[in-house]
Amino acid sequence: MSETPLRVLSVIPPMTQLNTPYPSTAYLTGFLRSRDVDAVQEDLALALVLRLFSRDGLEAIRAHAQALPARRRSESVTCFLEHFDRYHATIEPTVAFLQGRDSTLSHRIGSGAFLPEGPRFDALDAYVDPDGGDPLGWAFGALGVHDRARHLATLYLNDLADVLREAVDPRFEFVRYAESLALSQPTFEPLAQALAADPNLVDTALHALTLEALARHTPQVVLISVPFPGAVYAAFRIAQSIKAHNPAIVTVLGGGYVNTELRELGEPRVFDCFDYVTLDDGERPLLALLEHLRGKRSRQRLVRTFVREPDSGAVRYINLVEPDIPFAEVGTPTWDGLQLNRYLSLLDMLNPMHRLWSDGRWNKLTVAHGCYWKKCSFCDVSLDYISRYDGASAATLVDRIETIIAETGQTGFHFVDEAAPPKALRALAEELLRRGVSISWWGNIRFEKSFTPELCQLLADSGCIAISGGLEVASDRLLKLMKKGVSVDQVARVTHAFAEAGVLVHAYLMYGFPTQTVHDTVDALEYVRQLFEAGCIQSGFFHRFACTVHSPVGMNPAEYGVRLEPLPPGNFAKNDIGFIDPTGVDHDALGKALNKALYNYMHGIGLETEVRQWFTGKVPRARVPRNFIARALQQGEPHARNGV
Repeated sequence: MSETPLRVLSVIPPMTQLNTPYPSTAYLTGFLRSRDVDAVQEDLALALVLRLFSRDGLEAIRAHAQALPARRRSESVTCFLEHFDRYHATIEPTVAFLQGRDSTLSHRIGSGAFLPEGPRFDALDAYVDPDGGDPLGWAFGALGVHDRARHLATLYLNDLADVLREAVDPRFEFVRYAESLALSQPTFEPLAQALAADPNLVDTALHALTLEALARHTPQVVLISVPFPGAVYAAFRIAQSIKAHNPAIVTVLGGGYVNTELRELGEPRVFDCFDYVTLDDGERPLLALLEHLRGKRSRQRLVRTFVREPDSGAVRYINLVEPDIPFAEVGTPTWDGLQLNRYLSLLDMLNPMHRLWSDGRWNKLTVAHGCYWKKCSFCDVSLDYISRYDGASAATLVDRIETIIAETGQTGFHFVDEAAPPKALRALAEELLRRGVSISWWGNIRFEKSFTPELCQLLADSGCIAISGGLEVASDRLLKLMKKGVSVDQVARVTHAFAEAGVLVHAYLMYGFPTQTVHDTVDALEYVRQLFEAGCIQSGFFHRFACTVHSPVGMNPAEYGVRLEPLPPGNFAKNDIGFIDPTGVDHDALGKALNKALYNYMHGIGLETEVRQWFTGKVPRARVPRNFIARALQQGEPHARNGV
């Protein structure tokens, strides 16, 4: 390419979130515009859902469902076909309601007589109020008419997604679309076969949307940002459509998935769809690439970029070392071009913190780049997005906040840091209060001692409504092994301080960490029970530990008492890695008990129950004193644990 001005289109591929745009394109577009690049953006994930879940889309789905032999029709498909006229009549009003464009429809939806009810509505039978009252009110709290209707409308959409999955594309999900084709997939072959297959209804809809976006913007460069494995297949389909339409359009692949799983990319077939694949923060590689495309920089001077050699066909990684763009100079994200009034605010999560992820539209912003702690053994601390810590002044952050509010008209912010630094949050809160900027915000932190009651109250005064943090395996032995830098009693005091300030507290919990015993697991659940009982946390979620090749456990397994399983051969994705733990604990069986207990704790049930009763098999008695958390809160200082 020459000196001709380049228009750059950044694309969000299916699937990410339905309630708010994934922020990568907003960051890239804002940065490129700050450097006088003609940059635009599209959310094809949202566009695809709205195309499929429309009257025309349902008619197309019905044609596929009718083609299924009667013996192969599930309950979902049968219900859809029998009540198609009602689905067809209600789909667009229901979508408009979830978009916030027709709130009065909540009365009809909430009545239970408006929407057809497929198998997903059977879940309502599980919400049994112990006192015999309204089951939805018990499960979700004092639901108003609007929230009740949004939950029912969400079940309705999930029913339709089940039909689409069974009649059209078994890989379809609202979030993890075709995830198995890319998740830690050592070989490109499954993805290649899927891309070579005849397009189905979802593929053809995405193809049409891609061509429409190209016609609207006429870009010379298309950036496709892939945050998760569940967006990889669609990203390749989009690039495939672009290359079939106009091979001269330059396609670039980047994003969180690439940064994590494709760091050792050697598969030439990737470059049938993409001209370039970039690693880590995109700002510097994109500036270098745009200079190259304008003829101002040779190919040998690209930054953190994979290419395919034209002669040999081999994949080559080029990295002229240049400093990254300072966080203070990356510019302000922009949502210009994304139709914010078309996102769907769903309500399907009983977990109060998870509800924030799918409920309402949040402006996503970062307080600082990377993690200031970057020591946790389970985390990918060797990768740039965590290891390179870089901040910006509170004045700069609030300038960005004010600019975003002026553009979007919305004052809700989700700070998407790995762990927002306490000093930066204090400065931010003080600057917000000094300027009189009123926002609502939530984000992730470490439960460290810097979060004093005074600081927690200051953050609440500045608009903090919820925080999440890692308690992980609630065991001081394992927290030390994880290099988490916190203790259980310290977590108790910090979470209690936030709760006292009126901030919702969510705990990330983990099971299956190397050398974790059954006794450790029982002890951890007892700590969690006491934290709920004391009102320190209101929400939590147990994750199964996964070892990754970029984490300290994956890089130095002997330090954690485990042995890694050999990775299968391949030249595509690499991330999760199996390991052999000498304890031999059946963590899957324990995980069912942990999640059952947690579900009940979040509803105030079973807090007086001895924790062993949640487990199906025989487990040892917890070694934790039943008043451990209460004593930690009273004393305010760490103290010894009996037998731990």
